[in-house]
Amino acid sequence: MSERFKIIDIGHSGFSLDRALIELEVNISEFIFNGKTRVIKIIHGHGSGALKISVRDWCKTQEGRFQAIVKGENYDLFDPNSANMRADCGSPYDPDLGKKNSAITYIWLW
Repeated sequence: MSERFKIIDIGHSGFSLDRALIELEVNISEFIFNGKTRVIKIIHGHGSGALKISVRDWCKTQEGRFQAIVKGENYDLFDPNSANMRADCGSPYDPDLGKKNSAITYIWLW
């Protein structure tokens, strides 16, 4: 994976919900600070759905901090944010493109 496209897997970490959100914030803050990352793929998994809801709710509270949030179910080349986000980070290979995978969420950084 390139420096421009990073993956955070908090869905398979065994973290509590609170700990997973702390990990998410810490990682995203580090990526923003380093200034090289453009897109972050968050794997929150399916599970009970609590982590996905919490991640997406957290993203809503961060309005303005990110260029866009793309839900995995919308991640395809026909979605303008997805297409532009992918172009911005060099269109890396991503097996989830077009798969309507609700277990992931993408954050497009400024």
